[in-house]
Amino acid sequence: MLPLLFTLISLPYAPNALEPVISQETIEYHHGKHLQTYVDNLNKLVVGTEFESMPLEEIVAKSQGGIFNNAGQILNHNLYFLQFKPYTIDQSSIINDQLPIIKAIVRDFGSFEAFKAELEQKGTTLFGSGWVWLAADKDGKLVITQEPNAGNPVTKGLKPLLTMDVWEHAYYIDYRNRRAAHLQSLWQIINWDEINRRYTE
Repeated sequence: MLPLLFTLISLPYAPNALEPVISQETIEYHHGKHLQTYVDNLNKLVVGTEFESMPLEEIVAKSQGGIFNNAGQILNHNLYFLQFKPYTIDQSSIINDQLPIIKAIVRDFGSFEAFKAELEQKGTTLFGSGWVWLAADKDGKLVITQEPNAGNPVTKGLKPLLTMDVWEHAYYIDYRNRRAAHLQSLWQIINWDEINRRYTE
């Protein structure tokens, strides 16, 4: 039997906690089946290789081919699922503009609304499957990158902070082919305290 090197992350919320933005059915397929498959594949692929004892981010930065694809998808999905908080109907959680990450967004994009518009536009226009990211360089400057397939900003020396998944399995159950509507809805469940933690750590 192969050693269990990587495991499926536990979600810090109930499977239905993100509804109506992301349905329980989507969570069960996206997290419980798609992400589990990447975990299972990577555990098989790294056995006996130099990557067997590496942390996930290092594998993504140094690998290629099947190992990169599966490690990248695990890292991407871990960051994706852990950036959310349960949906609340009153939407009373106003963004704290004193958070360092919010101040940096306004500094580097001109306004929070301009940042949202650019990220949505890059997510909508990324051809095929992939991810759109808010990331920071070594000096803390923020950039938005489009990463096809399993891509992650760590391969460019950047720190990934926030992501939107534009693989169809992330939204097709709930939004069919309306990728833009899916991206617009995700702002309602972003946990900015978590994004700020990633930025400041």
